[in-house]
Amino acid sequence: MKNVLLVYPSYPDTFWGFKHALRFVLKRAALPPLGLLTVAAYLPSEWKIKLVDMNCEKLRKKDIIESDYVLMSAMNVQRESVEKIIRLCNELNVPVIAGGPLFTLEPERFENAVHIVAGEAEEIMPELIKDMERKTLKRYYTPNKFPNLVKTRIPRWNLLNFKWYYSMSIQYSRGCPYNCEFCEIGTLNGRVPRVKTADQIIAELQSLYDLDWRGPVFFVDDNFIGKRKELKSRVLPSIIEWQRMHGYPFDFYTEVSIDLSDDDELIDLMIRAGFDKVFIGLETPDLESLKEANKRQNITHDLEKSIEKLHTCGLEIQGGFIVGFDNDTPTIFQRQFDFIQRNGILTAMVGILNAPRGSKLYERMRREGRLISESFGNNVDISINFIPKMDVHTLISGYKNLLKLLYSPANYYKRLKKFLSVYKPPRKNKVKKITFAEIKAFLESTVMLGIFGKERIEYWKMLIWSFLKKREHFPLVVKHMILGFHFRKIAEKISRKEVVLPLKNPVSPFLKLNKSHER
Repeated sequence: MKNVLLVYPSYPDTFWGFKHALRFVLKRAALPPLGLLTVAAYLPSEWKIKLVDMNCEKLRKKDIIESDYVLMSAMNVQRESVEKIIRLCNELNVPVIAGGPLFTLEPERFENAVHIVAGEAEEIMPELIKDMERKTLKRYYTPNKFPNLVKTRIPRWNLLNFKWYYSMSIQYSRGCPYNCEFCEIGTLNGRVPRVKTADQIIAELQSLYDLDWRGPVFFVDDNFIGKRKELKSRVLPSIIEWQRMHGYPFDFYTEVSIDLSDDDELIDLMIRAGFDKVFIGLETPDLESLKEANKRQNITHDLEKSIEKLHTCGLEIQGGFIVGFDNDTPTIFQRQFDFIQRNGILTAMVGILNAPRGSKLYERMRREGRLISESFGNNVDISINFIPKMDVHTLISGYKNLLKLLYSPANYYKRLKKFLSVYKPPRKNKVKKITFAEIKAFLESTVMLGIFGKERIEYWKMLIWSFLKKREHFPLVVKHMILGFHFRKIAEKISRKEVVLPLKNPVSPFLKLNKSHER
């Protein structure tokens, strides 16, 4: 029997971490480590397995010492925590098996991680387990192909403390049919979406239900609608029926492309299944920058009409935006602000363009001698890993000011009113009971935001307006005011940051991919 410790590194304080909002609802993390839970499903049942999510609890030396192996999965933004974990395991002489996007794209940068899985794990798990049993582990494990998701097992939810998390997560597909220049998904997961069957999805939902989870569930797909035929004919109808039979226990949200707005049937099915939010990479209102990014799905749509349609149908849009394209001029900051305000995009994640390893932009920046470092993976920060066309000081100061404007209480609450003026939530199949956590969140918001907060005047104006004019949206308004507090904290943190770019010493020759590790 082996003792295996699964470790999920901590995130810094980021836009999507929701650190400043989670405290209102008594949660420690927004989402569980789905990748590690899926890997755990392949480990022998007789092995002793423990999960430590460092976003929820501390990693103890005792846990490492008592383990035969430490398995870790990570993304780029978790790099700092990753390096500390590896050093600690090295000091305690416990071998590390590391995987996930960070190690898949940058395997050569972690020489002290003893064993690396570069790619998706499903296909290589039988070999990896045999080598763990025999103590004959190799340095690298690289699948020869993208795995068929029909073989993917149900995650080991029993390793979690559900009370720590705001939402659960499952996955229907991997891969995206689009080829945006700044995105590395094509390298990581391919451009031909691979999907699970309807039966698999229902089994995963049932497994969560059987463990008494009730609440949000995030479909973590690169693009949930990347392969529509099976989605519309089998998967969504099956989810609709399952939700009906179980009293609609889950609310779903996911990531899609803007062309969802073209498909009335798909919108209707998603609404009926229980989806109420979608993240969409809107990127920019500038047509030339969209062309530069090869964002063809956005170019062919009237973004504002598409946004209004989805809001009217009952799907709240969380938008991703980027500044710093080669075609951007200093006017882009005001244009981005006006676009976001005008369209009522409450959760507007605005970042400076970076070139992640594995993207076409990374290769272009390297060819042009403009690459200066690896990207840091934080979508909302002042880090830049290539030499921009715009003056760097203009770019950074414009970006800081844009975030400050977007998340000032006056502008944020104005945007909230704009959103509510067009948003038409779908008719709920079940009357949702107000929970203790929601009552606590509301009461704490009245103290933190309404009494001691900088936004206290705007807070009470918004609360009273909502109660008088949009009473049916009152819980939604409270939720978004709490989220706005988190976003303001992130904007304030960024406004205090300074950045020094090594523009005189591009290191692009150093950043060549190790061809032996490419698939």
